Amino acid sequence: MEAGVEELMPRLLPVDDCDLAEDFDPTVPPRTPQEYLKRVQIEAARCPDVVVAQIDPKKLRKKQTVNISISGCQPAPEGYSPTLKWQQQQVAHFSAVRQSLNKHRNHWRSQHLDSNVTMPKSEDEEGWKKFCLGERVYSEIDALSDNENLGIDYIKVGFPPLLSIVSRMNQATVTSVLEYLISWFGEKKFTPELGRWLYALLACLEKPLLPEAHSLIRQLARRCSEVRVLEENKNEEQISALNLIICLVSRYFDQRDLADEPS
Repeated sequence: MEAGVEELMPRLLPVDDCDLAEDFDPTVPPRTPQEYLKRVQIEAARCPDVVVAQIDPKKLRKKQTVNISISGCQPAPEGYSPTLKWQQQQVAHFSAVRQSLNKHRNHWRSQHLDSNVTMPKSEDEEGWKKFCLGERVYSEIDALSDNENLGIDYIKVGFPPLLSIVSRMNQATVTSVLEYLISWFGEKKFTPELGRWLYALLACLEKPLLPEAHSLIRQLARRCSEVRVLEENKNEEQISALNLIICLVSRYFDQRDLADEPS
């Protein structure tokens, strides 16, 4: 068996018979090239022929399956498809927003956050959903009580994507929060709070896109097209917001197969 392996896998550093000192000890640093090569040969001979990886099954329980759809976006409802001019205007404005954000990122990052603003850790999915959407949307409470309307409670209505907040988010956090909100949107309705955060996170997303971000924004555009079709009351403001996200994903981030055909 060993002879067969030797023929299939010849040694790259063959060690000829050489005179080694009688006190040669392979456990101490080699003193000559011959001792070094001999030590490598001894260590290689001790390696097992088969190695079995020890895998912790707990780490594989979450998100084992990834569903990938290659379908495009569903067409806009009749009469609600955006014009090409409108889409071009949105892309131009979005590009200007991104340039301004990048230019002033260090300034906004240095600004102090209000005492009531505590940004969750990157891996805190539930914390970020509540932070962005607020307890009212997250818990699906229809309306605020009268005494709560007297002032803004950001814990309940969600923190807006202020520049002082999003400028502190690195790309890993931006991608994670985008994933959390898209996951939430996959089963919930579209809200203004969600729309503001999706726009802000897209503005913070760096190009060229990483594969994970590429998949996420395509998933987002398709979900927007699904919700747009199912919009019963045909709320123009909401459809316009959904059109905007689809437009940015398809035309700014170069996912042209998802773009709305101009009306």
